[in-house]
Amino acid sequence: MNRDRRNFIGQVLFGGSALIMSPTTLLTQKTSRSEPYSQKLIKEFVVAGHNNLDKVKTMLADYPNLLNCTWDWGGGDFEMAIGGAGHVGNKEIANHLIGVGARVNLFVLTMLGKTNIVKPMLEEYPNLIYAKGPHGFTMLHHAKQGGDAALELYEYLQSKGLTKTKVSLTG
Repeated sequence: MNRDRRNFIGQVLFGGSALIMSPTTLLTQKTSRSEPYSQKLIKEFVVAGHNNLDKVKTMLADYPNLLNCTWDWGGGDFEMAIGGAGHVGNKEIANHLIGVGARVNLFVLTMLGKTNIVKPMLEEYPNLIYAKGPHGFTMLHHAKQGGDAALELYEYLQSKGLTKTKVSLTG
């Protein structure tokens, strides 16, 4: 008899069906999970997130859970499609991904010029100003990529002492 605690807990928490099933059914029932997406597919989506909105939309239509998949470029350099849009300044793709539920981050919000969100976060956690985004790009880089919409944040980051647009991922 195969006992699967995760399935039992999932059934209790997400549907209550476990409460009306026999113990034998509970201990032998398996929930189906799809296979993980291929690394090639994830990389293709992350790359498209930099500059190809049509491909992003098509891929999400076929594979909706790509939305928050992360590609590992190596050496701790992880990136999601929204991160690619952020560091190249692609507001259209970033806003589309946010609109369909992507996990937004401070770097993308900086590029989008969301001063009312970014400044209070940095005031509360001042050392985040030195955080490294994908490929080592800093928030200053993202503000620069945001152009006029992020000019206030660009100046704010400089006033706080951030001068580099890229830092080493290893140090």
